[in-house]
Amino acid sequence: MAHILRTNRSPAESLRRHGTPEEFTKEVKEVAGQVRGPRTVVEMVGEMDGLAEDLAEEEDEEAERQKKAAAEQAAARERAAQRQLMAIQELEETEKNYLKHLQICTVTIRSNLEKIQPPLANLDGMFQHIDEVMEVSGRFLSLLHQAHMKPSDPQYLETLCTSFLTLSRDIETAYKEYLANYNNITAIENGYKQKEVLWMEMVKVIKSSAPEVNASTLSFFLVMPVQRIARYPLLLQTIQKHTDPQHPAYALLEETAHTAVQLNCRINEYKRFREVADKYKKTENLTIKDKINRLSGHSIAKKTARLSQYIKHETGMIPKMKDEEFDSLVGFFFVLEKGIIELHDNMEAYLIHLQRFLSCKPEEADLDLEGEKTALFSKEITVALRQWIYPAYEARLKTLVFKPLSSLRELMTGPRNLIRKRQDKLLDFEMIEEKSNLSYDEQAVANTYKTMNTLLLTELPQFNGKALQLLWTTLGAFSCLQRDLSADMEQLATSFTHQLPHSYLDSSAFWEWAEGSVLEEARKLEALCQSVQDELNAPIVQVSVVSEKRLKLLTDKHSSDKIYQLTGPVVATRDLDLTLNKGELVAVISEMDTRGDRRRWLVDAGGPRGYVPASKLTRYHHVTADPPPQSPYLMASSSGPGPRRHSYSPGAQPVVSMALPCFQVFAGYDFTARSSHEISLRAGEPVRVVEPHDKRGNSEWSLVEARGQRGYVPSNYLAMLPSVVASPTMPYH
Repeated sequence: MAHILRTNRSPAESLRRHGTPEEFTKEVKEVAGQVRGPRTVVEMVGEMDGLAEDLAEEEDEEAERQKKAAAEQAAARERAAQRQLMAIQELEETEKNYLKHLQICTVTIRSNLEKIQPPLANLDGMFQHIDEVMEVSGRFLSLLHQAHMKPSDPQYLETLCTSFLTLSRDIETAYKEYLANYNNITAIENGYKQKEVLWMEMVKVIKSSAPEVNASTLSFFLVMPVQRIARYPLLLQTIQKHTDPQHPAYALLEETAHTAVQLNCRINEYKRFREVADKYKKTENLTIKDKINRLSGHSIAKKTARLSQYIKHETGMIPKMKDEEFDSLVGFFFVLEKGIIELHDNMEAYLIHLQRFLSCKPEEADLDLEGEKTALFSKEITVALRQWIYPAYEARLKTLVFKPLSSLRELMTGPRNLIRKRQDKLLDFEMIEEKSNLSYDEQAVANTYKTMNTLLLTELPQFNGKALQLLWTTLGAFSCLQRDLSADMEQLATSFTHQLPHSYLDSSAFWEWAEGSVLEEARKLEALCQSVQDELNAPIVQVSVVSEKRLKLLTDKHSSDKIYQLTGPVVATRDLDLTLNKGELVAVISEMDTRGDRRRWLVDAGGPRGYVPASKLTRYHHVTADPPPQSPYLMASSSGPGPRRHSYSPGAQPVVSMALPCFQVFAGYDFTARSSHEISLRAGEPVRVVEPHDKRGNSEWSLVEARGQRGYVPSNYLAMLPSVVASPTMPYH
C-alpha cells in the first residue's frame, strides 16, 4: 500500500487534497481495507507516520525557498533602484559636462581663433545655430536645479520627465537646425585643413585654449550636439528599464522615452529634407563643354525617358498626375517671383538714373548770373540736393529697399530649382508607379520624389507668405522714403521761396506771374537760337580781295561748278598732299586718287596741285548782294513724284538758284529704288546732287551720289539744310 501511495500521489499532494492529517488517515484505512496482503494495520499506521514526517520536512523547505525568493526580489529591487539612480545621475552629469564643453568651444576657443591673422574665412559659419542648442540645454539644467531635489528623491524622476517634455518642442527646433547645418560645418573645417600652415596654427590655439579636454579640432566639440540628441532616448530607456512599473512616475517616464525617440525621428526626417533641398537648390553656371562632359549613358537614357513621358502628356496619350494644392502654390510662387524681379529691375534702373543726376553739376558752370537772386537761390538749392539730400536718400534707398529686394530675388532661386526638379522626378515616378516590385534604384527614385513633394507642400506656403510679407515691407519702406524726400525738399524750398518777390502773391496772381515769366524766358531763348542760327548760316570765310583773283583764275581755267571751299585747315600727311588754310578756294580736278580712293580728291589750288580730304571740301557759291531765291528742294511737296520721263520737255527746265554757303543736301524721306537707274536712300542721309534733272531735263528727278553710288531719286524727296546745323545721322522729315 505504501508503494501505491508513493507511486500515485505524494504526501504533500494528499495533504493538500484532504486538508487535514485526520482526513488523510481515514483514506489510508479505507484503502487498506480494500487491499489484501500480509501487512497489518499497525504497519500501515507506522507508514503513515513516516509520511507525515516527510510532509513536515517539505513544508519547511517550501518556507525556506519562499524566504529566499523574497530576499532575492528585495535585492533585485535594490539593484534596480541603484541602476536607476546611476542612470539619472549619468543623464544630469553628462548634460553638465556637455554644456561646459560647448561653452569652452564657443567662448574661449572662438575668441582665440578670432585673433588669428589674417582672419579665418567664414569662422562664424562654424558656430551657426549652436547658441540655440546651448540655450535649451541650459534651460533643461535650470529646471532640474529649481526643483531643489537630489536624484535619489522619489519625486526627482517626475521632475526630470516633466522638464524634458516641457522643452521637447524647443529641443527639436534647436537641434534640427544645427544638425541640418552640420555638413556645412564639416565642409568649412575641411577647407581649413587644405591650408597646412593655417591648420597647424588653429590646432595649436585649440590645444592651448582647452588643455584639460585634450582636443585638437573644432569638430571634437561641434559633433557633441549630434551625439547628445541621439543619447537622450538611450538614457531615458535605461532609466525606464530599471524603474518599477508600479512607480507613480512610470507612465510619465514611458511617455518621455517615447517622445525622445519620436523627436530623433522628426529631426532625422527634417535633416533628410534639408539635404534634398540643398542638393537641388544650388545653381550651377555650366558651360556647354561642362554639360557635355557630364553626359553618360545613364543620364542620356534617363533624360530620354523623361522626354518621352513629357511628350505623352502633351499629346494626351497618358493622363497627367494632377495636384491642385501644389499647382496653386506653384502658380502663386511664379507670380510673386515675376513681381519681385520686375520691381528689382525697375529699382536698379531708378538708382542708375539717380546716380547720373547726381553726377551733373550745373552749379559749377559760370553763367554770369551773379546778380540774379533767383539764379542764386536755384544754385543753392541744387547744391543742397546734390550734396546732402539726394546722397542720404540714395544710401537709405539701397539699404532699406534695394538690398532686401536683391536678397529676396536670390532666395527665389532655391524653390524654383526644387519645383523644376520635382517635375523631373515626377516623370520618373510615373514610369514606376504601377510596378508591384521595385528595385533598389526605383525605390530610391520614388523616395526622392515623395520627399521633394512633401517638402514643397510643407515649406512652400511658408516661403510664399514670408516672401510676400518682405515684399510689402520693402514697398512700405520705399513709400516712407519718398515721403521723407518730399518733406526734405519742401523744407529746403520753403527756406528760399519766402525771400522771392512773388512770395506774397495769391494763387491766381502767382500762376499769372509764373506764366508770364516762362513766356518771357522762352522769347529770350528763341532769340538766342535765332542768333545762333544766323551765325551758322553765314559764310565760312568771306572771300578777300586776294582770293578774288584766285577765284577768277580758277573759274577761267575750270568751270564754276568745280570750285570748292575748304571748311577747315588741311595739313599734308602724305606725298602729293597739300597744306591749305580754312576758307581757301580750290578747283576739283578728280574726285578720287590714283588708287580709286574717293576720300582724297585731286585739286588745283591756283598753282600747286595735290590731294586734300574730300570731307574738308564744300561747293563754293558766290555771295551776291541780292538774297538768293528759295531752294526748290525745300518747297517741294511731300507727295510722291510722277513717273520719270526720258523725253525732252521744254517747260520742265530745272530751276537754278543760289543757296547760302555751307548748305548740305539730305534725303528728307526714305526712298526705295525700283530699277537699276535709281538709288535707295534713308531719311537724313547726306547726298551730293550731280544733276538736278534726268537725261530728258525733267526736274522731278535728280541724279545724286550717295555712298559712292549714283542714281536717280525724286527731287521732292530731297531737303537742303546748313551742314553745320544738320547732322548726317539725324533724320529730317
